[in-house]
Amino acid sequence: MHLAGYAALIHHYDLHVPLPYRLAAINSKHKKYETEGWAVFTPKHMPADTLAGHLIFAFKYEGIDLAVLNALFGTVQAEDILSIVQNEPTGQYSRRIWFFYEWLTGSTLSLTDVTSGDYADAIDARLQYPGPASMSKRHRVRNNLPGVQGFCPLVRRTDKLEKLMNLNLSERARDVLGKVHSDIIARAAAFLLVKDSKASYAIEGERPPHNRAERWGRAIGQAGQQKLTRDEFIRLQGIVIEDARFTRMGWRAEGGFIGVHDRVNNTPIPDHISARWQDVHRLMEALIATDNKLAASAYDPVLSAALIAFGFVFIHPFEDGNGRIHRFLIHHVLAEKGFAPTGIVFPVSAVILDHIDEYRQILELYSRPRLRFIEWQPTDRGNVEVLNETVDLYRFFDATPQAEFLYDCVRQTVEESLPEEVNYLANHDRMKSWIQDHFDMPEHAIELLIAFLRQGNGTLSKRALSKEFSRLTTNEVRALQETFKDIFRS
Repeated sequence: MHLAGYAALIHHYDLHVPLPYRLAAINSKHKKYETEGWAVFTPKHMPADTLAGHLIFAFKYEGIDLAVLNALFGTVQAEDILSIVQNEPTGQYSRRIWFFYEWLTGSTLSLTDVTSGDYADAIDARLQYPGPASMSKRHRVRNNLPGVQGFCPLVRRTDKLEKLMNLNLSERARDVLGKVHSDIIARAAAFLLVKDSKASYAIEGERPPHNRAERWGRAIGQAGQQKLTRDEFIRLQGIVIEDARFTRMGWRAEGGFIGVHDRVNNTPIPDHISARWQDVHRLMEALIATDNKLAASAYDPVLSAALIAFGFVFIHPFEDGNGRIHRFLIHHVLAEKGFAPTGIVFPVSAVILDHIDEYRQILELYSRPRLRFIEWQPTDRGNVEVLNETVDLYRFFDATPQAEFLYDCVRQTVEESLPEEVNYLANHDRMKSWIQDHFDMPEHAIELLIAFLRQGNGTLSKRALSKEFSRLTTNEVRALQETFKDIFRS
C-alpha cells in the first residue's frame, strides 16, 4: 500500500495540518474501494512520486484541500511550483496549481500570463460544490471557490447531500403552506419563532423567562433583513446578553475555549479552543465577505448556511452568546437566499435539540483534531492564551459533515415539524368550532379545554373533571373526547 495525493504530501513534507477526513492510497491489487478513512486506488492510478505527481492526483481524485495546500505552499520553494508550470505551461492542472499558489500565498511567480486556451475550473464540480465564478485571466482559471482568501470552507459532493438536494425542500415547504389559510400560517409562524428561540436557549442549558425567549424570537423573525456587519453582530449579541454587566461585549479581547475546568487547580480542559483574539477581526471580516458573495449567488442555501453558521461558531468571536447567534445565522442565510417561505422560520434549533448528541459530535469532529495544533497556556483567570499562529485552522476546513447534519435538520423541519404544526392548528380550529357549536363557553375556557384534551391524548384528566370542567355531563365528556380523537387522528 502506497500513500498518494494529500496523504503522501503531508507525510513527505511533514505538514502540520489536520488530516483530511479521507486519505488516498494505492493498492497492489486491481480493486478500487473506499473505507471510512481511506480511498484505495488500483496500481494504474499510481502517480509519479513527485510534488507535481501527487498534486495532480489530489486535484483529480480528492478535490481541493485548502488547508493542506496552504501548508504545502508555505513549505516548498517558489521555484518548485515555477518548475511545475514551466514544464507544462498550458496544462489545466499546472495552471490550477499556479492559481492556488498565488491565491493562497499572495506571491506572484515570475511567469507571464496565459493568453490562450480554455479556462479551467479551480474547483472540480464533480468532487466539490463550486461557488460563484470569476475569471482569473492570468492563469485562465475560473475561480469558483465559494469563499474568499481569508475564509473559505469547502463541501465535498456526497451521495447523501445529492439526495437531500433533490428533495427540493424549499418548494415542499411552500407546498405545505400553500394549502392552508393565511391565518394559520401567521399563527404557525408566531409559534415557531418562540419554539426555535426556547430550543436555542435549551441547547445552551438555559431556561430563560418567556419574555427573553420572545425577545430572541423576534430577532430570529428579522433574520435576513439586515446585512451582516460587525455592528449587526454586536447588536445581536446585545439581544442575547440582556444584562451585560458581567460580559465584555463585542469581539473578544482575550482567549476563549469550550470545555471544563480542573476542579483542583481550575486549569482549563478544552474541547474547543477559539480563534486567537488577535485574529478575530480579520476572520470575521472574511466571513462577512463570504456571506455577501454567497448571498448573491446560486450556491445552495443550506450549504451556505452551514459554511457561515459553523464557521462563526468555530471562530467563536464573542465572550458569550456565540451559540445562539450561530443558530441565528442558519435562519439568516436561509432567509437571505429566499429558501424559507416569507414570514416563516423553520424551527431548526428545535430539531437540533432533538439530535443534541449528534450535534455535539459534529462540532467535535472539527474541534478535537485541531487541539493538537494549538499551543496554549492557562491564564490566571482560568482562560487560555494561544501561543502560536492558528488563523489557518479557522480559514480553511472541510464543512461536509456540518453541511450533511444541517441538511438533515432542515429536511426534518420541512417534512415533519412544519406540517405537524400547520396540521395541529387546522385541527385545533376544527375542534374549537365544534365546541362553540355545542357549548356556550368563553374563549379562554375553550382553549383550556383543548389544552387538557391535548395533554391527555384525547382524555380529560381527573383534575380537569373535578375542577375546571366539573359541570360537564358524562355524555358531554364522552362526546368531547371522541370528537377530539376523531379530529386529531384524521
